[in-house]
Amino acid sequence: MGSGKQKRVIPGTTLFDGDMARKGYALNKMCFSFNSADNRAAFLTDKEGYCDKYGLNAEQKAAVLSLQVLDMLAAGGNAYYLAKLGGIFGLDMQDIGAQQTGVTKDEFKAKLVAAGRR
Repeated sequence: MGSGKQKRVIPGTTLFDGDMARKGYALNKMCFSFNSADNRAAFLTDKEGYCDKYGLNAEQKAAVLSLQVLDMLAAGGNAYYLAKLGGIFGLDMQDIGAQQTGVTKDEFKAKLVAAGRR
């Protein structure tokens, strides 16, 4: 179900709007659960079972199991919730940003520094 409004298009970007929030609800809810150490441990013990517990669809589950951030965003994931999943593997928002933009983490950090100088 769409909102009826024309979608804003930014090339190379997956916009997180109301439709994407609905699409990614299960994925984001699962990622939010990682605030609990017990839930992080349960996920690491049985990743597929944990995804099933939260009702992830096939697209979401495949993206999570392969740790492909761009695929998770396309499946309705919100970057800030996905960071909770990344944290389990020692990844931070700069790692996620690097993956999103197709550069190394050091290149991404350099872009952030350069943007701050403008």
